[in-house]
Amino acid sequence: MPLLTTLSGVLLAIVGTPLFVIICALALVAFAADGVDLTIIFIEMYRLADTPALTAIPLFAFTGFVLAESGAARRLVRISQALLWWMPGGLGIMALVICALLTAFTGASGMTIVAVGGLLLPALQQARYPEQFSLGLLTTSGSLGLLFPPSIPLIVYGIIAGTPIDQMFIAGIGPGLLMLAGLSAYCVYVGRGRALRQIQQENRPPIVRALREGSLELLLPIVVIGGIYSGLIAVSEAAALSAMYVLLVEMAVHREISWRQLPTVIRETMVLVGTIFVILAAAMAYTSYLIDAQIPSALLDLIRGHVENQFVFLLLLNLFLLAVGCMIDMFSALVIVVPLILPIATAYDIHPVHLGIIFLANLEIGYSTPPVGLNLFIASARFDRPLLSLYRASLPFLAILLACLLLITYVPALSLFALD
Repeated sequence: MPLLTTLSGVLLAIVGTPLFVIICALALVAFAADGVDLTIIFIEMYRLADTPALTAIPLFAFTGFVLAESGAARRLVRISQALLWWMPGGLGIMALVICALLTAFTGASGMTIVAVGGLLLPALQQARYPEQFSLGLLTTSGSLGLLFPPSIPLIVYGIIAGTPIDQMFIAGIGPGLLMLAGLSAYCVYVGRGRALRQIQQENRPPIVRALREGSLELLLPIVVIGGIYSGLIAVSEAAALSAMYVLLVEMAVHREISWRQLPTVIRETMVLVGTIFVILAAAMAYTSYLIDAQIPSALLDLIRGHVENQFVFLLLLNLFLLAVGCMIDMFSALVIVVPLILPIATAYDIHPVHLGIIFLANLEIGYSTPPVGLNLFIASARFDRPLLSLYRASLPFLAILLACLLLITYVPALSLFALD
């Protein structure tokens, strides 16, 4: 029966059926075949509404969409140019940080490329960075912030796996900084020539003016993360605070988001959030069937028959997740794969929080991995460049990210240092 339902799901996907419809259909067929009352599906879906961190998703997403629609990226660019002009590769490092910050709040890597690509690519070209370097940097850094709080995928994984959201937030910081540091080192290597530093110096804005213009956006991560880890506010309260904060800053102070624009921003946010919620609710029901049918246990017995140690299992897991990240969007991958992988990884003595960081790091890299990584197609359309050119441009950055992935995978302390 599990094989039959899986094949049915594949056929539905081939004809373009929405993912939540596929998952609901699989759950209905599976429970009906086992003679279970189908009201169990709606009971399982309703469990999602009892999740305390659920309200954080739309509020953090709204914060990110407001930032993307405003001139926040332009102000952050000016601050970075003012502060980092002296550093080899300073402009490239600035681009990485801005992309990571925006992606952390939106949770959508493609949106980051679309929102700031038109601003950052001309800036890098003006500073005479090689075009291949600039394209590769912007393509791969579009998903760089997915491990930083308050990233929505971190929240979604916590809900699915039943791990505390605050633990996921703090676990992502070390691995996220490792990836950022690795790419920054490459930026320093590329920008080590005197000519680039001279151009950066010539284009730098006044420090005081740049800080005055962009200081309010710089305070946002401090307000959110500081509030959570000081114990003053919960994750959902931090999400509400961040939404209120950006509305005040972008509408009342900078006046870049008007009342007429606000409904459009809200609609775009809710389209993303609604998709996530519907898929999550459907996945809750199908996960219940998988557990009742002992599918994870059967998979574990199969894998243990061929894979004896944790090292080999983690290597195979990374290869599998990279492939998943290329072909499936992150939220779909989370709701489909996590319930199957989590019990197997636990049997190999892998901490659920560490597994979550490995999972998201792979999917983050998969977005930019040839031949079908989503970021490659978005960047090709945004920058009007051939897809093959972006394949070549992304390879050095992918090599660095894969090296970081190995460290994240085999050095659990990077993720679990705050839990020990």
